[in-house]
Amino acid sequence: MHAGRGPDADLFCRVIDNFGDAGVCWRLARALATDHGWRIRLWIDAPEALARIKPGGWDEGGIEVRQWTTLPADIEPAACVIEAFACELPRSYIDAMAARPQPPRWFNLEYLSAEDWVEGCHGLASRDPATGLAKHFFFPGFTPRTGGLLRERDLFARRDAWRGDGALQQATFARLGMQPDPGALQLSLFSYESPAIATLLDALAAGSRPAQLWVPEGRALAAIEALYGRALRPGEAYRRGALELRPLRFMDQDDYDALLWHADLNIVRGEDSFVRAQWAARPLLWHIYRQQDDVHLVKLDAFLDRLCADLDPAPAQALRAAHAAWNRDLPLSPGGWQALFLALPALQKHAEAWAASLSLQPDLASQLVSFNQTPI
Repeated sequence: MHAGRGPDADLFCRVIDNFGDAGVCWRLARALATDHGWRIRLWIDAPEALARIKPGGWDEGGIEVRQWTTLPADIEPAACVIEAFACELPRSYIDAMAARPQPPRWFNLEYLSAEDWVEGCHGLASRDPATGLAKHFFFPGFTPRTGGLLRERDLFARRDAWRGDGALQQATFARLGMQPDPGALQLSLFSYESPAIATLLDALAAGSRPAQLWVPEGRALAAIEALYGRALRPGEAYRRGALELRPLRFMDQDDYDALLWHADLNIVRGEDSFVRAQWAARPLLWHIYRQQDDVHLVKLDAFLDRLCADLDPAPAQALRAAHAAWNRDLPLSPGGWQALFLALPALQKHAEAWAASLSLQPDLASQLVSFNQTPI
């Protein structure tokens, strides 16, 4: 931050598992800074998780990253406070918020869900019993009555420019150690562990069309290593039948976006890569984060109901069957995978229409800025 000028927002993030929380918070911070000129102080308890998705560093204008262990005793809260995913602010910080002449706007950024009830809860407030401060619940979502999805203003322009510029593509491929075969089916895999991974590898290996499967370092690659009984090195090619398996090193978020733009089918997980796969306008399989009592399956079905509403029955059935296998720890038959691969042309057209329709809604950062400016 510039000397003598405090932040417009304090954004607090606790990394619960993997990298999704850090990824969402970084994208929100960058959208607020780049698209809206906000100065952001990002407090994160695990900077090492952020470093994995920003290996080149986070020296970007308008964002100051601070390690969140304990806060300075004399900290002055920002004018807007964003508590990501109910990460629970320290009582001392809440008291400092209440002590300001004009208390900050306080938001709890919730997890993304396509469930109907989200519309009724978005924007509601609760009162802190000790200070009386209002905290508003901000729900990302897929409808106009929610907070929308994270999307930078220039995202589609960058995506389309990349797809139309061979030099940009080759620069990305060289940076990632990729050598795509233009005649092969292109897939990316960034999921959690699932028995469906083994059946996917079998189906691709036995297919009539060459396929390249790009797998960034992480839990999916570890699962494949267990199946292969050996370590798999980024930059190397591992061939079996029609399949060429290509491990990739863990990459910057922007390069991961480009991988999603490149692939014919993206298998993604959590929330951050899930949203980015939709903006890629490519067919996707979503491996949702597992929750107790299988409540995640309700969230998955709610999304699939929205996604498949305008799909013809055959591709919709193939897509639902693949999601069921991946998220219910079930194998998917060779016929099931073949049905999905045959449906890819229809799913591609639908993915383009889906991304375009979602982009008609204001993005999450813009809605948060607008809400922040509304009188209480």
